[in-house]
Amino acid sequence: MARVVEATKRPTNLSLNAKVLDMARELGMNLSQTVDELLAAEVQRRYWARWNEDNREAIEHYNARIEREGLPLAAYRSFARGGG
Repeated sequence: MARVVEATKRPTNLSLNAKVLDMARELGMNLSQTVDELLAAEVQRRYWARWNEDNREAIEHYNARIEREGLPLAAYRSFARGGG
C-alpha cells in the first residue's frame, strides 16, 4: 500500500464525543489534520492485518521451507552467524 502524501481533501460529517471535541478545540488542535493522520494510520494497520491474513498460508509454507532447507544463498554470506 503506497503512502499517500498529497491527496484531495473531501468534506465529511463526523459525530464525536462532545467533551473530547471541546477539549481538543480548547487545546487548539487542528481537528481535520488530527483525524486525517489517525485515520490514515488505522487504514494502513488494517490493510496490513488483512494482507497478512490473506497471505497467512503462503507465509507459513515459506517459513516451513526455510526451516527445512535454510535460507537461499546462505552459503554465500560474508558475515558470521551467532553471538554479538
